[in-house]
Amino acid sequence: METLTFEYRATTPLPRCAHVGVVGSGDLEILFEPSPDQRARVVVRTRFDGYRDLWKAVVDRFFAQHDVAARIEINDFGATPGVVWLRLLQGLEVCRS
Repeated sequence: METLTFEYRATTPLPRCAHVGVVGSGDLEILFEPSPDQRARVVVRTRFDGYRDLWKAVVDRFFAQHDVAARIEINDFGATPGVVWLRLLQGLEVCRS
């Protein structure tokens, strides 16, 4: 099991909390919470070691397109990068609705 942390500068406040997905075979859950400052902090807990570069690429891409100040927790149980991307977008949509 590996825990990864990523931080980004952000200026757009997240309006509310959200929870999307479930931790289960081949899936993940993501919890969104507004950040108290102009930062985004992502903590990834994954059962697979050695995929830091792949996680960083997905999360970097998300924050390159979405400037949100948020605390995000990702609990992974083997999701593919495509599923991670879709869950991040889903969570952002729930926060904004």
